[in-house]
Amino acid sequence: MTHRSTTPNIDLSGSWQLASVDGEIRTTIILPGDVHSALHRASLIPDPYFGRNEEKVQWVAEREWAVERSFTLPEVEGDWYLDIDYLDTVASVHVNGFLALEADNSFRRYRPDVSSMLKSGDNSIRIVFASNIAVGAALQKQQPFYIPYSTGNSPIPDGNMLRKPQCHFGWDWNIAIAPLGLYGTIALKKLETARIEHVVTRQTHNNDGSVDLKVTATLFSKGQDIAQVYFDLDGERVRLDVGVNGETHVNHLFHIDNPRLWWPSGSGEQALYRLSVELPTDEVSKQIGLRTVELITTPDAAGSRFAFKVNGREIFCRGANWIPADALFSLSSPEKTEDLLQSAKAANMNMIRVWGGGFYEQDHFYDLCDRLGLMVWQDFMFACNLYPSTEDFLDNVTIEVDYQVRRLSSHASIVLWCGDNELVGALTWFEESRKDRDRYLVSYDRLNRTIEQAVKNALPGALWWPSSPASGYLDFGDAWHADGSGDMHYWSVWHENKSFDNYRSVRPRFCSEFGFQSYTSLPVIRTYAEEKDMNVASPVMELHQKNAGGNERIAGTMFRYFRFPKDFPNFVYLSQIQQGLAIKTAVEYWRSLKPHCMGTIYWQLNDTWPVASWSSLDYGGCWKAMHYLVKRFFQPVAVAAIPSDDGKTIRFSLVNDTLADVSVDLAVSILTVKGERRHLKDVQAVCSPDAAVTATSIDVSDIPEGTLLAWRFTASNGTGGEGHYVNGTYKALELEPAGLAVTHEYVEENGSVDINITAKGLALFVMIETETDGKYSDNAFDLAAGESRRITFTPARPLDRGALPEFRFYDLYSCQSAD
Repeated sequence: MTHRSTTPNIDLSGSWQLASVDGEIRTTIILPGDVHSALHRASLIPDPYFGRNEEKVQWVAEREWAVERSFTLPEVEGDWYLDIDYLDTVASVHVNGFLALEADNSFRRYRPDVSSMLKSGDNSIRIVFASNIAVGAALQKQQPFYIPYSTGNSPIPDGNMLRKPQCHFGWDWNIAIAPLGLYGTIALKKLETARIEHVVTRQTHNNDGSVDLKVTATLFSKGQDIAQVYFDLDGERVRLDVGVNGETHVNHLFHIDNPRLWWPSGSGEQALYRLSVELPTDEVSKQIGLRTVELITTPDAAGSRFAFKVNGREIFCRGANWIPADALFSLSSPEKTEDLLQSAKAANMNMIRVWGGGFYEQDHFYDLCDRLGLMVWQDFMFACNLYPSTEDFLDNVTIEVDYQVRRLSSHASIVLWCGDNELVGALTWFEESRKDRDRYLVSYDRLNRTIEQAVKNALPGALWWPSSPASGYLDFGDAWHADGSGDMHYWSVWHENKSFDNYRSVRPRFCSEFGFQSYTSLPVIRTYAEEKDMNVASPVMELHQKNAGGNERIAGTMFRYFRFPKDFPNFVYLSQIQQGLAIKTAVEYWRSLKPHCMGTIYWQLNDTWPVASWSSLDYGGCWKAMHYLVKRFFQPVAVAAIPSDDGKTIRFSLVNDTLADVSVDLAVSILTVKGERRHLKDVQAVCSPDAAVTATSIDVSDIPEGTLLAWRFTASNGTGGEGHYVNGTYKALELEPAGLAVTHEYVEENGSVDINITAKGLALFVMIETETDGKYSDNAFDLAAGESRRITFTPARPLDRGALPEFRFYDLYSCQSAD
């Protein structure tokens, strides 16, 4: 969405003066931006992300800060207002010394009238930011009863009192520095006749295939007048002259006879129309996708279904959870966000869940999801805490939800509005709520109902889901372990230290969270740690691990499945391999249950800073080993080896998420530790559209001890793949040297590098790494004896002419051997 005003207006973004309110510190800040980044640029604080500097910058959030600038206004006649959004968080705005606004919600837009405060010539605007920490503590004391928050996630207390991203106070993957600033619009605008507050659309898909698109523009004027309103849909333009007074709703209906429908990625095209609503002095334009969405929750023998249906077709959802692109706004950008979302699509995803502890993302995020065909599961911004239910808090939430739903609801990509993340479970996490569950449950229900009613008022017919996870409407049970209905968060493998096989002990209808940690890649670790810190038990490495016991769990899992790595770089490498194997185990089994299970959304896509976490993309957007595996196991047509419950057979699951029948040629073999492939059987299998079948089965007794089961397949839709299965553990294999031989050459036309890798023996999980940012055409792949692979490395930025990066190569044998 773009909002363009042609009235006289002053864009107030750019350079401001930043000062601590006590006057001790002064520098400049660029708005939109955050205070920590400005202080770091001025060398007033060290890089918060490096070493243990997180501990050294805690004082910033404890102080009050002010930003100020001047602007010139030739004349002040008429009505003027400030346009402000993403103001984080408790702040007062003063124009020429007059109080224009007291803000307390970073998720709202503010448009205060400042006409009486302006003067001809030079004017000043000053924003004073209160300490979020101090305000949170004061608000907690004002509550009628104590409102607990997750101390494990939020080492900075009482963040649940404030309407700002909850992960700003920490989290088990985020830096805890409670940033503050202004991240969106800051402008002074003149109100001429009327302005556009919202543009909301509703679609009616008719039996004859046509679509009626109802467009509602909400206008605001200070008094009675006549406004000329233009509605335009891809060049079909109409003018309406309407009377306005205060808030006025103006409707127009576009009838589209032969609509081009919007589809999720992999299911059809992402057809988009351009819609604009214009006044002579104001314009809002949006891209509109025409589609229907249903959430299927019909009862069945197992409980009830949970499946999305787009344009009448059920879609298996393959995706990941999204957290803010950076812990500090000034370090993010639309380009970085696009790179992350492009990586999601490149890994065969069709859904992103915008998790409830961050932001309602900016318009460019959803525009990208529209264009990329990434369905969006949109949480409201409440996560893992309990929250107030006082009248003032709920009134604030109502305004927040109304604004965000009206802002975002026209995006084709948004398919679900979800009330919160894990608030029902949080009722069981705190001593206070366990002792007095009724009080806290009623308080939660008041909040949840407030959100629901605000959603449905703003968008009648919205697809609403009360919480994630939830077994159903007004079902306050344990959706972490109950797999019969609704969406599930399954964390037993990570948090309860269960084996990867445990993923096959549940049959989710839709798993919207599950994950396993790894270390961030070595080139990223080098951005925050010195050589002396390259040890998983060093204080720096422990500070960059925010989940209690996380490092021990990564290491303990290695003891379970692998021989221990020989050094720190290989420890990092192996952590990423085992992370990928964990998520692969879950996804392949749950996809094989289709249509019983209709979605796997793993935790998490991206990182907010360089840290050990569950992400498949490093901070900065490079792909971890897991993301290369994700690209394979999320293929629309995929083959996976799944053991039976009794461990006696291995079945080959063939999944087809496409619209057409698919036939597959599958070659199954035994792979020896010397890298020899011994042919076992050839299979031809067919799978109907949107289904999963068993292509063939192998008796475990047919797999000689000390060997692996391997396969390759080609599908009639032009795709293919390969894989291996170890009946037991990798540590039991007596692996031998892989004998990797490597050649590479610089490709001048596009600046990429072609790498040829040949193996003399068995090379499992061959991983290429370099300090140069970029992406590989493939990685974390297997080679048998005599096999070669040609990999293209595309750097993020052009290389110096003829300068080849220095590549490092890992494989499972060399990782574990001191040879």
